[in-house]
Amino acid sequence: MFKQFTPFTKPAASNVVDIASAARVGTAASTVTTPQDEELTQRLELKSHLHDVLLDRLNLAVIDKVEPDELRREVASLVSQVLGEEGRPMRAEAFKTLIDELLDEVLGFGPLEPLLADPTINDILVNTHRNVYIERFGVLERSKVRFRDERHLLRIIDKIVSRVGRRVDESNPWVDARLEDGSRVNAIIRPCAVDGPSLSIRKFSRNPLTLPRLVEIGSLSPDAATFLESIVKARLNVLISGGTGSGKTTMLNAMSSFIGAKERVVTIEDAAELQMQQEHVVRLETRPAGPTGNGMVSQRDLVRNALRMRPDRIIVGEVRGAETFDMLQAMNTGHEGSMTTVHANTARDALGRLEQMVTMIGLDFPVQAIRAQIAAGLNIILQLNRLSDGSRRVTSISEITGMEGSTLTLQEIFTFRKTGLSETGAVLGTFIPTGIRPRCQDLLRQAGIDLPNDIFMQKGGAA
Repeated sequence: MFKQFTPFTKPAASNVVDIASAARVGTAASTVTTPQDEELTQRLELKSHLHDVLLDRLNLAVIDKVEPDELRREVASLVSQVLGEEGRPMRAEAFKTLIDELLDEVLGFGPLEPLLADPTINDILVNTHRNVYIERFGVLERSKVRFRDERHLLRIIDKIVSRVGRRVDESNPWVDARLEDGSRVNAIIRPCAVDGPSLSIRKFSRNPLTLPRLVEIGSLSPDAATFLESIVKARLNVLISGGTGSGKTTMLNAMSSFIGAKERVVTIEDAAELQMQQEHVVRLETRPAGPTGNGMVSQRDLVRNALRMRPDRIIVGEVRGAETFDMLQAMNTGHEGSMTTVHANTARDALGRLEQMVTMIGLDFPVQAIRAQIAAGLNIILQLNRLSDGSRRVTSISEITGMEGSTLTLQEIFTFRKTGLSETGAVLGTFIPTGIRPRCQDLLRQAGIDLPNDIFMQKGGAA
């Protein structure tokens, strides 16, 4: 019997963390409005009841050491016993599904596990315990997954954040974390989340997209991909700009694959998700303040520290504040080939964002001096956009050519020209050269890379 399986003897002190009381949540399920909702609610209540029974028998401190097959057999035995005692017969297929879900609750992240295992899903968006949305192929859709109540969702949130040494409660109602596979997580609870806890997961791709693959799916043209490969190998400094979910990190990963194996790379991120292909990589990650308000390590702290680590290149996952100044300093002082991303809708907007973030250091820098730093440090801006059909594309590749008076000057090398929509709503268009030969072509030649002029030529015209 299950009770004789000694690793599952319940320890004296409970290992279950309950943060529901701290968040002032109720335990009542949502109001039943349809027979389907009633059936789902009954199923969730049964699963919650069985989960409580399991927690009463499991020794959570040693459960990870038990073989999965053996754990499954013992869980199935106990569930079968409880269902028999309570007079709840169940079909074999439904019983198997129930055991799978209970194991997900005990060992994983409950209802989220099937979504995390689905390779076609990019984002998981939990809007309170009642509504779970997913993004698949760039399109949002509502999932059938649901949590039993707020207490259930809070328990899963706590399990996620506690595994990476973070916490979430009334005094710290939001948190950024990551799963073991690198997926990025943001959670926010009451009182800041008015209607109940919210959880957002940006899934981590186990097989990062390469530039050839991005060409294959239509994100950019073969000539543009050749140009991007060349600027990385020639150690030009690159800024990748785009909105939320436009594919900035994907592009950064793809381009970083062309960094030389002999180069020392230091990456800096709020939540580590870059997938570098090189062996000589040092990954740094920020740390939030502790319960007493001390111990915070910001991106600016890490950028400054990285300069003392003899990096050949510094890659910042995303610049958001005062670290922008230190990043520009690094680009201007011998760390060519560095890359970063920024949230902006156009290349020109990206430059304005950089200016704004440099001023966050608190010093009274003249705008002219800031722009001179940007012009001297940055070479190329990639603009990415998420289009109306959900597809992610490079929409512009521009070169910073210097300054005219107090204005930063840009010239566009490649652009996406939209031509319309298909019958299915897909965006139609082509990614074409503008006909302008980039000034950085001389830098490419100095690095031993001689690109043919025709990749920059428009059809029927010369560069």
